[in-house]
Amino acid sequence: MNRTSARAAAVALCAGGALLLSSGTASAHVTAKVIGETATQGGYTKITFRVPNEDDANGTVKLEIKLPQDTPLVSLRTKPVPGWTAKVTKGPLDTPVTVHGNEIKEAVLSVTWTADSGVRIAPGEFGEFEVSGGPMPETEQLVIPAIQTYEGGKVVAWDAPPTDGAEPERPAPVVQLAAKDSEDGGHGHGSGGTDSAGGATNTANDSDGGHAEAAGTDTTARWLGGIGLAVGALGLGIGVGATLRARRLTKA
Repeated sequence: MNRTSARAAAVALCAGGALLLSSGTASAHVTAKVIGETATQGGYTKITFRVPNEDDANGTVKLEIKLPQDTPLVSLRTKPVPGWTAKVTKGPLDTPVTVHGNEIKEAVLSVTWTADSGVRIAPGEFGEFEVSGGPMPETEQLVIPAIQTYEGGKVVAWDAPPTDGAEPERPAPVVQLAAKDSEDGGHGHGSGGTDSAGGATNTANDSDGGHAEAAGTDTTARWLGGIGLAVGALGLGIGVGATLRARRLTKA
């Protein structure tokens, strides 16, 4: 019994360790995230670039992101990062594009963050760099290649475009962009107001229905929670019983 339990525990630990290692490897690259809001085509948003240090001995001292010219950003600002100097580079586009009916000949080409003397993203750490700008291009995703530079001159380019198959070894950061909202911007759905005749809309029934639905959902959640607790307690009791029986056998 004890040997069987020990083998089962060892298998579980190995499986968990393998899962952690595989997830760490998959996520250890420069990424672009929009946190706390939705990036929308035609809108302005904040993008956070998360930069993990993958070198065991050298720190990261520079990050450069390159903005696409076929889906350009006209305006971009950086958030200050203590110990780092940011530089936004604008320039003429190879081919002018039309954004919201306006011809754009110049846009943001790149942003570079350079560490001050004695500052770095050390091994085992990560840094975050934020930009805010727009308007976001009318495309489903914004691909933003990044170049990471380490102490000693090592350079890693995260510039592989996304694919439908397996993730490339060094994928470029990608921001997903939602389609434009409707004319009312998504406001007014499920809220009170006036109808087309000028009379007040009836929100009482909608309100009661919402409370009833919420109550039903809450009751279901409580039942499921109680079942989960019962199953957990049963499993705990079985485990304790098995341990006690094993101890008795050992003493015998």
